[in-house]
Amino acid sequence: MGSSLSFLFSRGNSVVDPSPESGLGDLPESCVASIIGYLDPPEICRLAMLNQAFRGASSADFVWESKLPLNYGSIVERVFENDGEKFEGFCKDLCKKDVYSRLCRSNSFDGGSKKVWLDKSKGKICMSISSNGLAITGIDDRRYWSRIPTEESRFHSVVYVQQVWWFEVNGEVEFPFPAGSYSLFFRLHLGQAYKRFGRRVCNTEKVHGWDKKPVRFQLSTSDGQQATMQYYLKEVGKWIHYHAGDFVVTDSCQSTLVKFSMTQIDCTHTKGGLCVDSVVVYPSEFKERLECF
Repeated sequence: MGSSLSFLFSRGNSVVDPSPESGLGDLPESCVASIIGYLDPPEICRLAMLNQAFRGASSADFVWESKLPLNYGSIVERVFENDGEKFEGFCKDLCKKDVYSRLCRSNSFDGGSKKVWLDKSKGKICMSISSNGLAITGIDDRRYWSRIPTEESRFHSVVYVQQVWWFEVNGEVEFPFPAGSYSLFFRLHLGQAYKRFGRRVCNTEKVHGWDKKPVRFQLSTSDGQQATMQYYLKEVGKWIHYHAGDFVVTDSCQSTLVKFSMTQIDCTHTKGGLCVDSVVVYPSEFKERLECF
């Protein structure tokens, strides 16, 4: 797209430019808004820098409402249900562009154990559930489990299992997911990473048992969908997203309850040296963004 438009008219066999001064700034703002509504949000923001007409059109409510999930009102209510002041602010004070911008931030809910945000490019819902929001068998026994602060987690801490016979992690989330297909992953790391003299190193001394029997990942939803996956955990020293399964939401007017688990309960051997960071839910089309197994 150039910085100006040339309007050429035929007059006999000649071609003339009736208005050398014509340019993008002469387009009606409503016309510009109708056009840029077909673009992705980052493209709209870039075009807003062209001139005043594009800047005004890029803030039109109907442009940004088309980028928001159809049930964004339910999402705002769920995320800020315990913060009446923020909820009122969303409903009364913010234009749709600001609502989109606010939802693209990482918004905590359920006591800070979960975070949800819109993907900036596509406006799709993404979610992360911290280890603090999971039910982990034996988590309070410090002989086997510990919580470790780290900059490598969105929640700034992970849980680390030194050695157990029975490994079981369960969780659930109820949320008004917009209609679409979603994938659920466990974010795991074999070995304990830390910084030494500013460099990342990984202690793998206690890593054992995960290559003897597979770990079972399960997922189920309130409308009867189920999925089961099994993996041997072998990748040491890096964060891996282990795919637990997919689910489809058809009715965004109702909240969907998703339950999930990760188990290795074969008591013929111990296992340990594993960090559990979080469970993430992404639109299935975003799978390639994650380092998956």
